[in-house]
Amino acid sequence: MGPFRRAMAWLHTWAGVVIGSVLFAIFWMGTLTVFDQEFDRWMQPGTRIAAPAAPVSLDRTVLPAVTALADGNLQWGVRFPDERTAHLRLFARKADGEFVTRAVDGTTGTLIAEQGSLAGTGFFFPFHFHLHIDWLGLGYWLVGLAGMAMLVLLVSGVIIHKKIFADFFLFRPKKYLQRASLDLHNLTGVLGLPFHFLITLSGLIIFVQIYFPQAYEGAYGTGKQAQAAFQIEAIGRYTRPRLEQPGQLASLDAMVAEAERLWPGGKATFVRVWHPGDAGAYVEVRRSYAHEVTMNLDQLYFDGQTGALLYRFEARPVVGVHRFISGMHFIQFNHWGLRWLYFLAGLSGCVMIATGFLFWLESRRASHAKKGLSGVRVVEALTVGSVSGIVLATMAYLVVNRLLPLDTHFAGQARAELEVWVFYLVWLGTFFHAAWRRAEAPGQPARRAWSEQCWAIAALALLAVVLNAVTTGDHLVRTLMRGDWQVAGLDLMLLLGAALAAWAAVRIKQVRQNKPGTRAKAAAANKTEGARG
Repeated sequence: MGPFRRAMAWLHTWAGVVIGSVLFAIFWMGTLTVFDQEFDRWMQPGTRIAAPAAPVSLDRTVLPAVTALADGNLQWGVRFPDERTAHLRLFARKADGEFVTRAVDGTTGTLIAEQGSLAGTGFFFPFHFHLHIDWLGLGYWLVGLAGMAMLVLLVSGVIIHKKIFADFFLFRPKKYLQRASLDLHNLTGVLGLPFHFLITLSGLIIFVQIYFPQAYEGAYGTGKQAQAAFQIEAIGRYTRPRLEQPGQLASLDAMVAEAERLWPGGKATFVRVWHPGDAGAYVEVRRSYAHEVTMNLDQLYFDGQTGALLYRFEARPVVGVHRFISGMHFIQFNHWGLRWLYFLAGLSGCVMIATGFLFWLESRRASHAKKGLSGVRVVEALTVGSVSGIVLATMAYLVVNRLLPLDTHFAGQARAELEVWVFYLVWLGTFFHAAWRRAEAPGQPARRAWSEQCWAIAALALLAVVLNAVTTGDHLVRTLMRGDWQVAGLDLMLLLGAALAAWAAVRIKQVRQNKPGTRAKAAAANKTEGARG
């Protein structure tokens, strides 16, 4: 191996070891986010209603719900049902500044009881791009750093492989763990390389305003006013002040119909009323992107009293490209085939990261034990907690969602916050568990930690399915018979996950470790191949 490839191998190895745990969490949550709205329906049983048979009337259905939710509010908006969400989502800001959101039955117009859970869109989705760390925007920067590291890992991984295409056809699961993990690492890395590269790069591009503000500051200048001017021209916004005079709202249905006429083939997905009850009220209507990759920013603004068109916005080409990249990353368009491919590709990224950790551990276990180094012990405990630990925490999150009553409060925390606390406490506990089991057998693999956490994952996944049937009555047979594929699909995936976790727990005891006589041969072979580190 030449000096350049040796440098790339070193960079690949240590970038993976240092940032791999964060990368796995991002990939895992991103994979779950592919079906975030399906998680919402499963974790918020009150929203398991049938989609409206006819187009929803805002005038007859939504306005009474708005009055019941927040009479005298400053603004409110509603998102229409779509292929994946059967209910309307109502947003309102009260006169005292409180922001509230509730689901609405589009058929009857009744408010659905508060579901007390962040579920998928409220927890998995934001975790994916900022880790729920809001302080000084640190979460965005950590995810950005991990994204850059991922690009480095992908490029350096290609460079250090002489036999990258030959490795694609090699998978020897019955070989020693070091060899088997490297084969699986190569297989998932090569097979998913285009997806992994594009999904990582697009994730960085989406938040270019955070990571590279100079891109617009050069044209608009610095400061809040310059940033506001950029936002208006880039993503569109129309404003006008209140007149402090009473006013009557014109037909919202007529405004939606006019918007859809101006968007040939387009449908409205979101309506927001600004300054309701005031003579200066105006109505914002946004276009759906359920049937296109680009997350378009098309929006129309109507006068609240007359229904006359005030302002029309369509993104310019540069922003249009940015929104196409965003749509490719977030996959908010309706295409079940691609959605499943995204899900499987995301899982392959998780496998690639996990097997990279395993290969590093097995290739250094003997030498670290001989030299009295603690690197393997530390990294192995981190690996167990980062991989099986976050999966176990996710299962605990689903289980506690089905166990806690809707009105639960504890230590000043509402039910939604308690679910999140359970997730983080269980996840933290898996690191301690891995460190404890690792300390019991110094110099040996943490098989007990892996095995016990896999059994726990299997048990909790199965328990989640049982609790869903017991607490809601929506057992698998019923959901399949009525065609509720979102709830049934998640139950089926949990059962499949339980089976895979149980299989992994059994298989862990059967995996052969490198014998002393084979370690040198494996190291020599890996060096010849230009394998990782």
